[in-house]
Parts: sequence; structure tokens; C-alpha cells
Amino acid sequence: MLETNNALFPPMTKEEVVLAIKDIIATIAPDEDLSGLDNAESLRDQIDLDSMDFLDIVMELRKLYGVKVPEEDYKELASIDGCVAYLHPLLADKELHCAASA
Repeated sequence: MLETNNALFPPMTKEEVVLAIKDIIATIAPDEDLSGLDNAESLRDQIDLDSMDFLDIVMELRKLYGVKVPEEDYKELASIDGCVAYLHPLLADKELHCAASA
């Protein structure tokens, strides 16, 4: 298991958190066009994400970054801006993993 910390990787920026979230969404919903997303608006209002897709996003965060999002905090991930505000402190010492984005 690869140990990720500030000694090995620079802190993940907020822009990289956006990339990470969009990359996970692109993996979960590959037919969705994410280029025009409004970061302040609800993801569900902009793209076709159902409850299972949302749970898949949460599971990908755990698998890729070791971030466990408790169910009571799911509402914090409703928009890209919400994801960044919630996840940035948790991802600060993680390495960006992106399949779709470089």
C-alpha cells in the first residue's frame, strides 16, 4: 500500500479536487457532458445522477483516496463547490488520481 503524505506529494489544490470529483463522475456517468457544469448548482439538477450513482461516487472517494464520507454528510457533496469545501481538507495530503483527466 502506497503511503501518501505531504512529504511525498504537494498538497492537493482546490482545482485538483474539482478534477478528482469530475473524474469520478465521468467514470460513474460516462455519457454526461461535464464541461458546462455550474460548480455552485446541485449536480443532480445538472446531470442524470440517481441515488446509486451518488453512492458510487462516495465509494470511489473511499477507494481512490481513503476518504470516508458519513451518510449524514452526503448533503455536503450536492454541488462541485460543496464537494471542494468538504473534501479539500480531507484530500490535502493525497495524490490526485485521474483516469479521464490529466
